[in-house]
Amino acid sequence: MKSLRNSVQLIGRLGKDVEVKDFDKSKKASFTMATTDSYKNAKGEKVEDTQWHNIVIWGQLADVAGKYLKKGSEVCVEGKLVHRNYETDKGEKRYITEINVSDLVLMGGKQN
Repeated sequence: MKSLRNSVQLIGRLGKDVEVKDFDKSKKASFTMATTDSYKNAKGEKVEDTQWHNIVIWGQLADVAGKYLKKGSEVCVEGKLVHRNYETDKGEKRYITEINVSDLVLMGGKQN
């Protein structure tokens, strides 16, 4: 059985085109992805709840993402949660949570 510790699977749509950066020995692809759940409230009205996720892909899979994914593409990603922090030019400390992807499936389907 594969490890279930820190494992994330999401299906959603890209909120922007993939941004690919080249480094000396690797590539990094990043984009935002929206997942939407819907339910009916107490009045019977349909309510949609959209969550946005920061997605990061490294290596050869970054090439695939850069080549085939565009804003609106539906994709399934699997990976792990990574929490990190950084300092802005103004000295402010910022915190970010990302999904570090190990596998992805292009879902195809209708794009908005």
